[in-house]
Amino acid sequence: MGKGGKQLGTYSYQEVSKHDKRDDRWIIINNQVYNITNWARRHPGGSRVIGHYAGQDATDAFRAFHNDLDQVQKYLLPLHIGSVQKGEVNTNYSLENDFRDLRENAEKMGLFKPSYLFFFLHLAHIIAMEVMAYLTLYYFGTGWIPFLVSVCLYSTVQAQCGWLQHDFGHLSVFKNTTFDHMVHFFTMGFTKSQVGWLQHDFGHLSVFKASWLDHLFHFLTIGCIKGASPSWWNHMHYQHHAKPNVMGKDPDVRVDQLFVVGEKMPLEVAKSKKSNMPYNQQHKYFFFIGPPLLFPVYFQFMLFRHIFTRRLWKDFIVVMAFYVKFFYLYTSMLGLGWALVYYEIMRVLESHWFTWVSQSNHIPMDIDRDTAEPWIRLQMKATCDIEQSFFNDWFTGHLNFQIEHHLFPTMPRHNLYKIQPLVQSLCKKHGIPYQMKTLSQSFIDIVKSLKHSGQLWEAALHAHHVS
Repeated sequence: MGKGGKQLGTYSYQEVSKHDKRDDRWIIINNQVYNITNWARRHPGGSRVIGHYAGQDATDAFRAFHNDLDQVQKYLLPLHIGSVQKGEVNTNYSLENDFRDLRENAEKMGLFKPSYLFFFLHLAHIIAMEVMAYLTLYYFGTGWIPFLVSVCLYSTVQAQCGWLQHDFGHLSVFKNTTFDHMVHFFTMGFTKSQVGWLQHDFGHLSVFKASWLDHLFHFLTIGCIKGASPSWWNHMHYQHHAKPNVMGKDPDVRVDQLFVVGEKMPLEVAKSKKSNMPYNQQHKYFFFIGPPLLFPVYFQFMLFRHIFTRRLWKDFIVVMAFYVKFFYLYTSMLGLGWALVYYEIMRVLESHWFTWVSQSNHIPMDIDRDTAEPWIRLQMKATCDIEQSFFNDWFTGHLNFQIEHHLFPTMPRHNLYKIQPLVQSLCKKHGIPYQMKTLSQSFIDIVKSLKHSGQLWEAALHAHHVS
């Protein structure tokens, strides 16, 4: 019997696994079963993110995405319908238990505590480069050399701000008690009347319970500095983290209109015969329609489509703030035509930067349908690391530690290198491959992987024609 007199049941893993439909969704968290069918639409992270775990054990995914467990437990209580049957055999128990011990050790080591100086300096260097991009044209004129220097600076602003908004989007900068500590510090000097009681409240961390500063800075960085929709990014990126490289669930591998990736997708596309793309040549045309067009064409279309179809007017305002700022500043110096050329060159350069970095960790890895893998195996199959160096850390926004980031998405990126040896030890203990590459090799592997997948498609298509 649960709280409120609700009758609770016991369920096998097999029984829970049957409830994986859109109109019938159960999940397991810490051996407790929850019916999320009706509530999924109200899930703050979106219905798809939580729905991707319907019929599965979501314990480690749940812990990975949420900083304030006490807060989210309040939402779970009314959804609780029972527990997993005692004696149920969990074949992944040893691995999952070791991984949870690793997370607990990381918390004790303080690896989830952010360095505010690190993030302040990162934001400061972005703002400084944006100012330099403008002043280069303002002081040195609009000749080809200052034009190219300025557009390279602005492209760097966009790429680096992409990594910073990623930090805010993962709620890894301002932890839940940050603002309580700040206000407590500034109210400590007051001892009279209610102000004294107020600082007492802040001191007990009882006022600010949500990472609203992360949300605010995410809104400002991705919206005002980059000109993109924060809601669209959340919608896409959280799905990617929940089920990376899982066909039908990860939007980042929903690419079969233009490319086939992995080893399963080429066979499925060849069998369906729904596309006329010459996938056997995709490793060649990738250079023309992949990195150059991802941001200037696809992302631009998708983010505005997301804004208008969902009527996200706050997103629209911050995105338009970017465009008003940009064209106000640059049209006065370049004229509208050349300001548009400047903008498109900037987007193409940014697109190259983002595409090569983001895909180097995923496209060459396993891509498959959902097989309900435990959290750590799922993430390890879909990700790899790139060697550490000062340049690699800066150039990739610390996504050269993609494995560690995927395992602990709310861990501040400047601490990812500290957890890396512990992750490697855990993988070695359980026989899980841990891949690390040079930056150049990771880029080469994207093209090699596309060529291999294209050849699989061609062979499968030929086999279907013969049969």
